[in-house]
Amino acid sequence: MQSDRELREQLRNIDHKSYPQYKSLKGSYRFPKYILHIDHVQGDPFAAPSDVRVTIDATKAGFPDFAMKDDLTRDRLADLLVREFARQVNAFSFKAKGSGKSGLISVSHPGQEVLRRTACQVRTNEIIVRFSIGFPANGRTINARELDKILFDFLPVCVEKALYYENLDATRIKEAIDLAEDQRAIRQQLKEKGLVAFVANGSILPRESGISSRPMKGAKAFVSPESLQVTLDLPHKGKFKGMGVKQGITLIVGGGYHGKSTLLNALELGVYDHIAGDGREYVIADDTALKLRAEDGRFIKNVDISMFINDLPNGKDTYAFDTEDASGSTSQAANVIESMEAGTQVFLIDEDTSATNFMVRDELMQQVIHRDMEPITPFIERVRELYQEYGISTVLVAGSSGSYFQIADQIVQMDKYVPKDITELAKKAAADYPALKFPEEKPKEPSYDRRVRRNPGIRQKGRVKLKTMGRDAVMIGHETIDLRYVEQLVDSEQLNTLGQIVRFLEEEIFDGKKTLGQAVEQVEKLLDKKGPAGVCEGSIVPGNLARPRIQEIYACMNRYRKLGTPQEREGIEYESHCRECKKNTVKDVRRHGYQTDDR
Repeated sequence: MQSDRELREQLRNIDHKSYPQYKSLKGSYRFPKYILHIDHVQGDPFAAPSDVRVTIDATKAGFPDFAMKDDLTRDRLADLLVREFARQVNAFSFKAKGSGKSGLISVSHPGQEVLRRTACQVRTNEIIVRFSIGFPANGRTINARELDKILFDFLPVCVEKALYYENLDATRIKEAIDLAEDQRAIRQQLKEKGLVAFVANGSILPRESGISSRPMKGAKAFVSPESLQVTLDLPHKGKFKGMGVKQGITLIVGGGYHGKSTLLNALELGVYDHIAGDGREYVIADDTALKLRAEDGRFIKNVDISMFINDLPNGKDTYAFDTEDASGSTSQAANVIESMEAGTQVFLIDEDTSATNFMVRDELMQQVIHRDMEPITPFIERVRELYQEYGISTVLVAGSSGSYFQIADQIVQMDKYVPKDITELAKKAAADYPALKFPEEKPKEPSYDRRVRRNPGIRQKGRVKLKTMGRDAVMIGHETIDLRYVEQLVDSEQLNTLGQIVRFLEEEIFDGKKTLGQAVEQVEKLLDKKGPAGVCEGSIVPGNLARPRIQEIYACMNRYRKLGTPQEREGIEYESHCRECKKNTVKDVRRHGYQTDDR
């Protein structure tokens, strides 16, 4: 390891030389209060900025034991530190003179949610902060004096002010750690009390605007109806009251613009912890909860949607369904089954973004179009079964159809952003209408036996090209994975990680024998152990990765058009024997509920 003086000397030696000479700076340098690691140097001033890392001895940083005692507190401290480091960088607003990305300093800028990121990691022995710097140049000539200013004048101040306990607000750190432990306690108590979500009294649910996740100023605070109110015992807040959303089927109703979707949106983002001051920091949902919707034009690959769709007029098999361009109802059916495979325990559905014919068929339509003529079994006929047989609860926003009143366990009306328990009233009104008719025969449990083969064309010219388009899509080479409607992705850094996960699965795990579920579970264990860094290629860990949930990993893979499955590949290893119909096809095995012989 070299000293900071040696780094300075190197900068003087390469000044005004050709840009590739910057590569000689790669290495580690000891500064008085930290170690600077230059992990990767850009080859051109117009290329992606250079990867830089700062490590600090955790003991010297001086953070108290309460902030370092376990994974939860260290992750929360890391979140606090990266926000402060970004604030310090922004305060300087340094931009070197020069071409391309000269002087550009790129730091993670977290939103309202707390995610595990590679931008900052707090370990028992060290603190790591990753970011990138555009090494300055005039044309393609090194401007070392400007880089000297960044590394020796600007960066040490940022590190000292943002990463040392003595220079930070101790009260703010204590409050952040206390909040994290209270949020964990709420999650632990949800299942104990038979709840899928908790919305604290006093929460501010409305957002500033459609493009801002900050709380709306002057918004009405949430107050639970007395009948739905529960009291939780938190380690720091003590006795804490709010509305408990019970397991089962919950209906959220009310007029337009009265806060139905606002409440649902708070619940769908309640799978993440939120920072203090967000207004939703005590809105906590089951961390497996998934927002379901229709996705016209969605790609579907080898999914057993027979629970909802059967006997298609064209004779197409729905036990291993494929399509390049799904309808709204078909896509929503596939989303349900894929979510079940991902281990989801709560479905969150908004009528506005659902396929009407998938959600409900009224009595008149059933009289005109007989059940035998309709291949779609609507969700209303399966929602109770999903709860009783699979333990999956549903929270549904409905504004136009009252059909769900008959089967709902609790019904909440939003009236000018004020929740009211109208379960008894709605049940009484629903009793005057004909009872719903349900299919007598229960469907078989969906099959998830999708064994995935490797796509050999993912690496081109010796590398895998990954690109993220905001929160909308991930590009793997020339293949775009459309994630616009995966609504619980909250940060583009999660999509960066998903791109790395797809590459890792393709190159390290897919072998034609493991199922998609087995492959994803293997990745999930690796993420638990190493975080997003565990799926990176090579030794350099980018500072722009954030961990997605297993539900979003499944969602990404299920929208990946290059996903290789058995039906595409001929070969005896993919043949299966079905004892009922004596045929050697995966589809027949799925239809009759037998597993393939070559598992």
